[in-house]
Amino acid sequence: MRKIITFIKSVLFPVVVGLLVGIIISDNMDYQYLIKPEIAPKPIVFPIVWIILYVLMGVSYGILKYQNMVDAKTNLIYNLQLAVNALWPIIFFVLKWRLIAFIWIFILALIIVVMIDEFYSKNKISGLLQFPYLIWTIFAAYLNISIYLLNNSIAK
Repeated sequence: MRKIITFIKSVLFPVVVGLLVGIIISDNMDYQYLIKPEIAPKPIVFPIVWIILYVLMGVSYGILKYQNMVDAKTNLIYNLQLAVNALWPIIFFVLKWRLIAFIWIFILALIIVVMIDEFYSKNKISGLLQFPYLIWTIFAAYLNISIYLLNNSIAK
């Protein structure tokens, strides 16, 4: 029973953070109006991918938590990346600071790399579960900078 509760809490935390951010930015979503690169996904893809990533993130953390491998450093890195992650859509969609958002998401990717290293050193599966998150974040950074450049061109 302890294992199930640990994993439920670990998964619910990032999912709830993501849902709260979604609510905060919902009135400011302008993705459909932006000029995007040709490989940009349809808007429906984003919530599906993020729910999967938040679940993987929570399972990864839950593995460490259940095995009593979470220390202050692990908590700091995990919570820092979650906070930086949560602020990116606010910077990008609410504030519309697209270039700052790109710098922010680049920092997020670096923190994710640190988190993967930290988690992997404690439990290989826990670390590997974070790779889809890193890959998606790198793709999101590409979309971010592309959107910035396409919507702020001198030709406009």
